Amino acid sequence: MSYLEIILIAIGLSMDAFAVSITLGLSVEKPSFKQYIMPGLYFGFFQALMPFIGFSAGTLFADKINMFEHWIAFVLLGFIGGKMIADSFSKDEEKSDTNKFTFLNMLLLAVATSIDALAVGVTFAFFKINIFISIAIIGFTTLCISTGGVKIGNIFGARFKSKAELAGGIILVALGVKILIEHLFFQ
Repeated sequence: MSYLEIILIAIGLSMDAFAVSITLGLSVEKPSFKQYIMPGLYFGFFQALMPFIGFSAGTLFADKINMFEHWIAFVLLGFIGGKMIADSFSKDEEKSDTNKFTFLNMLLLAVATSIDALAVGVTFAFFKINIFISIAIIGFTTLCISTGGVKIGNIFGARFKSKAELAGGIILVALGVKILIEHLFFQ
């Protein structure tokens, strides 16, 4: 797996956090510096932690299912991406609430938006990659995108939320298909 693919995965994974960050930006009239950076720190940390946990668990049984890793990557990325695509068409809107930046709320949002990264971490166990560089890329990408999401949400409103989820889902599905095609036809 190349660094470009890891960057694309990082962008795809960060789209949930980006969508939530837009919502957080909508919830305050004039965000403070702390409100801009807090989602990025929470989301970036958990988006980096979850692939590491998934990678660690995946390496325990990677040798036992090595013949199927491309199918597992395809199914996991396809499922995650498909769910993001479906969610992008959902009409559920969160109520605006200025207390969204509390510790507990941010922690719950960070965990909820990073569950898909756990599955991606499992797929990383099947490829010869440096997990520490990968999670650094994922964490930093999410930090930057989430911080930008608060600003965008504050400026432009909710109209980009579903487009961000749709783009992230398409990226993850496309990477899953690419991995499957590479392993079936080019190895």
